[in-house]
Amino acid sequence: MRQSRLLLTTLRESPAEAEVISHQLMLRAGFIRQLAAGVYSYMPLGRRVLRKVEQIVRDEMDRTGAGELLMPALQPAELWQESGRYDVYGPELMRIQDRHDREFALGPTHEEVITSLVRNEVNSYRKLPVMLYQIQTKFRDERRPRFGLLRSREFLMKDAYSFDASWEGLDQAYWSMFKAYHRIFTRCGLNFRAVEADAGAIGGEGGTHEFMALADIGEDTIASCNCCDYAANLEKAVPRSMEKSEALTAADKMEKFHTPGLRTIDQLVESLQIQPQGMIKTLIYMADDQPVAVVVRGDHEVNEAKVKHILGSEKFEIASSDTVSKATGAPSGFIGPWGLTIPVWVDYAVVQMSSGIAGANELDYHYRHVNPRRDMDLRHVADLRNVMEGDLCPRCDKGELKLHRGIEIGHVFKLGTKYSEKLGATFLDASGANQMMIMGCYGIGVSRILSAIVEQNHDQNGMIWPHALAPFQVHIIPISVKDSLQMQMAEDLYNQLQDHGVEVLMDDREERPGVKFKDSDLVGIPVRIVVGKDAGHGKIELVDRRTSNKETIHIKDVERRILELIQQ
Repeated sequence: MRQSRLLLTTLRESPAEAEVISHQLMLRAGFIRQLAAGVYSYMPLGRRVLRKVEQIVRDEMDRTGAGELLMPALQPAELWQESGRYDVYGPELMRIQDRHDREFALGPTHEEVITSLVRNEVNSYRKLPVMLYQIQTKFRDERRPRFGLLRSREFLMKDAYSFDASWEGLDQAYWSMFKAYHRIFTRCGLNFRAVEADAGAIGGEGGTHEFMALADIGEDTIASCNCCDYAANLEKAVPRSMEKSEALTAADKMEKFHTPGLRTIDQLVESLQIQPQGMIKTLIYMADDQPVAVVVRGDHEVNEAKVKHILGSEKFEIASSDTVSKATGAPSGFIGPWGLTIPVWVDYAVVQMSSGIAGANELDYHYRHVNPRRDMDLRHVADLRNVMEGDLCPRCDKGELKLHRGIEIGHVFKLGTKYSEKLGATFLDASGANQMMIMGCYGIGVSRILSAIVEQNHDQNGMIWPHALAPFQVHIIPISVKDSLQMQMAEDLYNQLQDHGVEVLMDDREERPGVKFKDSDLVGIPVRIVVGKDAGHGKIELVDRRTSNKETIHIKDVERRILELIQQ
């Protein structure tokens, strides 16, 4: 490709709306352009990278035996109502009506559509198992689109679905996809971890793993052991079990004391000169419109996903101040875990405290010397908190948990019969009995991978694309297009490399060398060939974009050297 004919406009400054480096660099390098909040056009260079990601995904999906199809993005609301997700999914579901007032949704995912499709096509165990996938645009009405392609309202996704006659078959499909995801993200050059995760809005009856690209700007927190391979999303991560730990006792009796105006943990810590781990906090939540109290240690945070799962709630959110007062008879900031008429759930770490301070359910008063095993109702005890840095690993005897930030790039689910039961996807087994299909679901954020790659591969000058995903493999830059010798050498190299299947971009613009080099660094093509003053001696300069290493070689050795770099 000749750069003079490529639609490529670079920007010297980062646009004001771009908060993270991947968003800044892809806008500056002309890979994407924003049409509306969370909606982007992929410019020629961005589209080339996207197609390479798609091809890697297709290669590995085909390798698993999955068949590619393409389903409609426009989905009838009746399907979502049949599965029960139309009202549950929330405002992120883009809902529209046609001219006949029929309701539709723009698909954020395709569990309903694929289940409906397969139930009409497969009726016997002889046609199972089935594995299908697509690469398609999805839509989610994000409240706050941000970070460019990382949280957008229209995005490209690979979603795959497996249908099996047994749970053993689902297990094989699940781990086949798990291994395929490892191959995909490795081929893309990502630094990633597979972590245990919560199923979220997709739901399911079995295991689930997220694939996380490690990056400081990641919106997810990952807990991983420093000694073994344990890793989990913060929503799913657990500390070493304390369920069977011995009880701790306190000699002093619980007593009420005056704490005027001290509503928060920080205020109590500062005023009483104590550590937050000596506090007991009681938070009121609404679980499917019913109030529930959750009790954790003062330095811990409630893990809402864990509590929601334990309670089996569809909706789970913090209660308003008015609701807290009605449910407890006490003002926010002074709630304690006693005398309540609502369910009280207590975290394991609270149970292990020998003495603590908790609200007295009375304005401006708390209790001290609280011993949970002696003074609290412990009918409902569970792991209800987020893990912290330094918590002991739940899997091995030696390790501690470390926290990292990550970008979710893939997710695999064991759905079981969640959708097949509601949508009637059944088959006849060998004995002629009607059985539910056992399903799995497997997603990859294809467009997200671009942002994840840039977050992990850049420097102060621009992006640094891995060879497998680079829009072009080689960037040829003649210093002066008016120098006939330089241009002839550049043309010869351009044609020679293309004849050998190398993807080449040649900067044939009439621009100053400094402009060409800055644009080249910004775009991040892995190998740069500079044709300059040594052209008369048959030599060029070869530059490695990642390391900035330069070597001067003779033109007759260029092809061999380029092919070596690409193979490496």
